[in-house]
Amino acid sequence: MKLQHILLKVNVVKIVGDKNKEITNINFNSKKITKNGLFVAIRGLVADGHDYIDNSIKSGASVIFAEILPEKLHKDITYICVKNTHRLLSQLASIFYNYPSKSIRLIGVTGTNGKTTIVNLLHQLFTLLNKKSGMISTIENKIIDKVIPSTHTTPDPLQINSLLSKMVDAECEYCFMEVSSHALHQERVADLSFNGGVFTNITNDHLDYHTTFSEYRDVKKSFFDSLSTDAFALVNKDDKNSTKMLETTKANKLTYALKSMADFSCKVIEGHFDGMSLMINNSSVWVKLIGDFNAYNLLSVFAVAKQYRFSDSDILTALSMLDSAEGRLQFLKNQNSIIGIVDYAHTEDALKNALITIKKLKTNSQKLVTIIGCGGNRDKSKRPIMAKVACEYSSIVILTSDNPRFEDPDLIISDMLSELNANQKEKVLSINNRRQAIMTAGKLVANNDIIFLAGKGHEKYQEIKGKELPFDDVIELKKSLNII
Repeated sequence: MKLQHILLKVNVVKIVGDKNKEITNINFNSKKITKNGLFVAIRGLVADGHDYIDNSIKSGASVIFAEILPEKLHKDITYICVKNTHRLLSQLASIFYNYPSKSIRLIGVTGTNGKTTIVNLLHQLFTLLNKKSGMISTIENKIIDKVIPSTHTTPDPLQINSLLSKMVDAECEYCFMEVSSHALHQERVADLSFNGGVFTNITNDHLDYHTTFSEYRDVKKSFFDSLSTDAFALVNKDDKNSTKMLETTKANKLTYALKSMADFSCKVIEGHFDGMSLMINNSSVWVKLIGDFNAYNLLSVFAVAKQYRFSDSDILTALSMLDSAEGRLQFLKNQNSIIGIVDYAHTEDALKNALITIKKLKTNSQKLVTIIGCGGNRDKSKRPIMAKVACEYSSIVILTSDNPRFEDPDLIISDMLSELNANQKEKVLSINNRRQAIMTAGKLVANNDIIFLAGKGHEKYQEIKGKELPFDDVIELKKSLNII
């Protein structure tokens, strides 16, 4: 692509050097730039791309976009000063890949909990409805049935547009994408054309990043503010922040709910560990997922499908065939009928919802052992709250390590214990080694009891002191229950 073509579409402050260059690649990582590349210097949380301009030139960059130009300029390099390189990267990615989001129906899902499950369920459902679709999510990315490993909830703009471009080439009609608050704040999705947006809920999370709840909420709201009049904005009316999301959107406003009057309604008729019966818009359906929160998830999926004129009967038939996303209330059962459940719950709300669901389905004679930790270098305020919630609904609680990152796991556990009363502490064991904690849980249960392993879900690693060490909750729980 010609640099001049790019310059016609972006606002620049200053240009130094030749504008008549051919660009073969774009990146913000100096190590990934190749010959005739365009390097974008971005200020990150840990590093500043402006410090790596010379490295990018050594790697092959011939064009540099930056907010501040370096004092020493190379005569063969073109330097372009812009006000905001975060926003610029989104623009450049869309331009470079020829605006793929305009050639596909892109639906974004945002909220604290439920994003991954909804995106996964939508991809499954539209596949069952014989529609080619893609998926961009925390667990994995997909182009029809081809799996591409995922590194972030929402990738960087170059990855997003590259994936969307490949989906368009594969003749996908739809793409379902998780939209995180970090991605919104960092303008990773700023120049995408969304055909619809879904709001699940909002609870205290990521306050280590956003600082205040109102800032976190308003970042979510910005997604709906960006939707066009041709798009739809579907929100969970039972969440008190849903009206805020719709406040200034130009999109077609739609609501779904279990407890309120809404455009799309649902009622849980009965539930078991192997599924539940739902009444959706006056039609009954048996589904393989459990819990009120999954009723919300399935209802939102139904509502999205209705925007594309599928019949109720076709949608409900497909709903009955859907499976839970990996690591989201994933069930195991051994020969002694001991139930193991692995879930990604790592917020107070998600943990409480999962435990309430389990408690509704279990009998009084079934013991519930919950294994829970909290991530290191993240919001510390939720640690004692998570421990309290676990104690409220469990027979035994094992506090352990999650992804401690650069913190001492024992200190994280100490934070979790800090506000428990004497009665709560009586049911708590502290075992900082996660593998040992899971094996211990297996020794504390008898026939028909339940182990709930929360926090990491689908993750295949444990993050300790900057290293991602192999660790799979499902495999470890299977070992504990003698399933493998």
